[in-house]
Amino acid sequence: MNFIPHTDEDRRRMLDAIGVESVADLFRDIPEAVRFKRDLDLPKGMSEMEVYNLLYGLSKKNLNLNDCVSFLGAGVYDHYIPATVDHVLSRSELYTAYTPYQPEVSQAVLQIIYEYQTAICELTGMDVSNASHYDGATAMAEAGIIATMHTGRRKVAVSEGVHPEYRRTLKTYAHAYGIEVVEVPCAGGVTDITRAQEAAAGAATLILQHPNFFGCLEDVDAASTAAHGAGALYTVVFDPLSLGVLKPPGEYGADVAVGEGQSLGNPLSFGGPYLGIYAVKEALVRKMPGRVIGMTTDSRGQRGFVMTLQTREQHIRREKATSNICSNEALCAAAALVYLSTMGKQGVREVGEICSAKAHYLSERLEAGGRYRVAFKRPFVKEFAVRCPVDPERIVSELVADGIIAGYPLGRAYPRLDDCLLVAVTEKRTKEQIDEFVARLEGLK
Repeated sequence: MNFIPHTDEDRRRMLDAIGVESVADLFRDIPEAVRFKRDLDLPKGMSEMEVYNLLYGLSKKNLNLNDCVSFLGAGVYDHYIPATVDHVLSRSELYTAYTPYQPEVSQAVLQIIYEYQTAICELTGMDVSNASHYDGATAMAEAGIIATMHTGRRKVAVSEGVHPEYRRTLKTYAHAYGIEVVEVPCAGGVTDITRAQEAAAGAATLILQHPNFFGCLEDVDAASTAAHGAGALYTVVFDPLSLGVLKPPGEYGADVAVGEGQSLGNPLSFGGPYLGIYAVKEALVRKMPGRVIGMTTDSRGQRGFVMTLQTREQHIRREKATSNICSNEALCAAAALVYLSTMGKQGVREVGEICSAKAHYLSERLEAGGRYRVAFKRPFVKEFAVRCPVDPERIVSELVADGIIAGYPLGRAYPRLDDCLLVAVTEKRTKEQIDEFVARLEGLK
């Protein structure tokens, strides 16, 4: 079968209808000098079995977290995924549905998004959640843009302790809007509140991450006071599973709460797809990008779900639209909902407690050896920076050969911290794995 499965007769009829003699005539407006005039240099075709063996062989070159131990975090985490998640997602009404503009045929997806929104509001203490965003980075960038539209100010202040890739995404968005992005420096692993207060003056929003990129807990109450005292919105980037042991953003004055939802039942998957969590206080609901699903009743009094708000409506509002976001990560959001429903409040709390206990065990073991030191003497949950006596890049490259992913060398994003390794410990790491990790680190000279 040819790639385009048309018969010679099919092609002849189409050419006659168009009014040309051959397929080549369709390209006569392309100059001869730039036309491709030879056969494609493609290998010989393969059978299904041969293709499977080839792809399987290529896949074996990837690191498999079933065969290695990961202490790498930096925004994406190796948390346990209950079997319930994949079982529910395998239902065809969930994984085949497209954008739910037609509620009468999309009730399953609309319902699970509605329930996802509810779960996110309960988790964050915020008033309204959208139906999910592309990822944590774009959710934060949209929060910055929406803040400028809400306040009329053309400046956004963001802490240096926010994920470096999130900050770059924000700057990309802001460039197109002509918005100034001011970075607030950190001191001792946390945001300098005095500098944050200065930067918040005239800013549309102050953005902090809690826990921040170094794993440290920020003074979120002081930051809230600094932002609101300057007339700015307060945006918080959060780790959803940290909320099992930390206060939710809604309880310390956040106007917007955004985060990466990967850790809620979604695998690492080489970087995606993930989902951005985006929740706001009620006053911002009509500025919020994306869509909001609501519950209503039909003419027979039966419960039904519909798309209630689509604040961007780019096809109607055009340049007045609050955002050009028109999709959501529905399947990833469904995974997050199933995860949260399976774990429940107690389960989420236990995950946070276990991660914290194991992370502190690792930090104590490292410091007991005398060669490695926790970089910042600040409270943390599951992630922390370690000052290393050997090059962190060398640590990563040497340990990966033994099936250990050691962490993230902070010098890649923060040159002044080129002796620091960011390590994360989730509930999946066993005491034996942590002890082996410490032994391997101590063995490096």
